[in-house]
Amino acid sequence: MKIAIGCDHRGVDHKTMIINELTELGHEVVDCGCDGSASADYPDPAFAVGNNVADEKCARGILICGSGIGVSIAANKVKGVRAALCWTIEMSKTTRQHNDSNVICFSGDYTSPEAALEMALCWLSSDFEGGRHGRRVQKIIDFENQI
Repeated sequence: MKIAIGCDHRGVDHKTMIINELTELGHEVVDCGCDGSASADYPDPAFAVGNNVADEKCARGILICGSGIGVSIAANKVKGVRAALCWTIEMSKTTRQHNDSNVICFSGDYTSPEAALEMALCWLSSDFEGGRHGRRVQKIIDFENQI
């Protein structure tokens, strides 16, 4: 699977660990920055990852910032993105099954790199269930297409 990943300066360790594991597992990873501890604006990687997913250049996206909130807000401004901030394995699984999320977001400050990796792997291996959830997701898509 081709996966876009990005972060601000507070998620570099998480991003590095996730990229290494995904690459080892055979995924193709598009790194949308940032690469160091110098202050970086979280909307930049969020828009880059979101656009890669929305334009179908990548199947899914992963984002990390200090709280995870900023990247999730920014990514959700990209038409076609359903970004979900997750704190637990169950949330990462459920957002794929019920919300058909295509971008997952993590907190660099409050989630360890190991926990973020575990959630990302669970999310990537989970499938959308459709059914009543499909009807609900379609309502979101229809609303988004009106604006």
